[in-house]
Amino acid sequence: MKNYTITVNGNVYNVTVEEGTSAAPVAPAAAPAAPVKAAPAKKAAAPAGQKGSVSIVSPMPGKILGVKAKAGDKVTRGQVVLILEAMKMENEIVAPQDGTIVSIDTNEGASVEAGAVLATME
Repeated sequence: MKNYTITVNGNVYNVTVEEGTSAAPVAPAAAPAAPVKAAPAKKAAAPAGQKGSVSIVSPMPGKILGVKAKAGDKVTRGQVVLILEAMKMENEIVAPQDGTIVSIDTNEGASVEAGAVLATME
């Protein structure tokens, strides 16, 4: 056994470490390979009734208090699309980019889960 005195944030600790000979040395884990991104596919206009390529998802579970945009509306990045009530607070769900709303996939008064697709846009 070996005794060490360690100081952490001004606090002094006395530590006793047992030496073991039965443990095999552990090889360091290999670093994970970097993910390869696929080339983005060309965007085609979505036919009526279809979903857009950009999803607007609910960041948390809650209730939809208001729908501020409709399919076909042109929106700018940061523009409010829906109002979500969660934990007694109203949260503005905004467009992540400039574009056109393709579909609104929820309605006022609906309860939604975290990660649920609320709308899609191009």
